[in-house]
Amino acid sequence: MVSPGRVCFTVFGIDIMWYGVLIGFAFILATLINYRRAPKFGLKPDTFLDVIIWLIPSALVGARLYYVIFNWSYYQNNLAEIINTRNGGLAIHGGIILGIIAVYFVARHDKESFPDILDVLAPVLALGQAIGRWGNFFNEEAHGTETDLPWAQIIDGKGYHPTFLYESIWCFLLFVFLIWFSNHKRTFKGQIICLYFMLYSFERFFVEGLRTDSLMIGPLRQAQVISIVLFIGAFILYRILRKKLPLDNKAAESELTYKE
Repeated sequence: MVSPGRVCFTVFGIDIMWYGVLIGFAFILATLINYRRAPKFGLKPDTFLDVIIWLIPSALVGARLYYVIFNWSYYQNNLAEIINTRNGGLAIHGGIILGIIAVYFVARHDKESFPDILDVLAPVLALGQAIGRWGNFFNEEAHGTETDLPWAQIIDGKGYHPTFLYESIWCFLLFVFLIWFSNHKRTFKGQIICLYFMLYSFERFFVEGLRTDSLMIGPLRQAQVISIVLFIGAFILYRILRKKLPLDNKAAESELTYKE
């Protein structure tokens, strides 16, 4: 696989990057899916219009801040580059953290269930990652170690593990699984978001081990440490919420209906 370049198209002399196009498409698709799925969780569809308005800037700022913080040795001498996201440099963990904080305040303002909103968001979060990871392909970044596998990503004549592809495939399968699980197996509020964090963290830990651009914390990569923390935290929260926020029998057996 060889990247055709970072630029998707040009408008009035301004280059529009593939990274931005993919992220924009992912947000639009996520909004449409959530708008249709909201009533099944007893949520107002319009709540997700409020969510997306606050989630987009919060997630982008969080993703950038996280990346800058963990690469401060470079940015402290290049402050102007902090706001230059056209070359990439967005970290999903930072986007998730600040995005969830924004969702919490939207839920409080709209008087909706915060765990229910997160359960609706979890599958499309995985879908958004499946789409957004291809931005790494076009930017020729965040790849793995050298390999001669047939599906290697070719950069400057050398083959590398396409870690973006591994994660994209996993996240798409995770999206399908979480949609199915939430429709047929969900038994308590917060269950789907906990499953997302556990299953995504499991994949990220191993795929991160292939990457060559990771920051290190002791013998482990920074993202691996975060993945371990998130997996353990989600597992503990799963057990707590299972007892504290069970769905009633009727809701557990069938889809919830929109409450007026």
